[in-house]
Amino acid sequence: MVSLKESLGKITIVDFWASWCGPCRAENPNMVALYKDFHSKGLNIIGVSLDKDAAKWKEAIAKDKLVWTQVSHLKYWDEPIAAQYQVQVIPAPFILDASGKLIAKDLKGEALRAKIAELLSK
Repeated sequence: MVSLKESLGKITIVDFWASWCGPCRAENPNMVALYKDFHSKGLNIIGVSLDKDAAKWKEAIAKDKLVWTQVSHLKYWDEPIAAQYQVQVIPAPFILDASGKLIAKDLKGEALRAKIAELLSK
């Protein structure tokens, strides 16, 4: 069990992805760099996978070097956390403030990096 409240940093990205999702896997190096550059400044990331195969999910985590907390109910598009956030397409990063309030969503690459840098400079 992982508690979102206990996992919040100054800024937290809840990143919806899956091992079978090409665009998600293409975005993972950006997330790894973001985590490396900003974790010490207060960024936390929680990965929520829409996988259904635990072995493929764990293999993708290892291969892509995703060192932050990863969760999944292995229920594919029936992932309850994805339903709570009304996720329709992945990758889908949601940026939360320290209290868990949604600040922004669906930013990727340089746009995501710029937003995180802005938020952590306040």
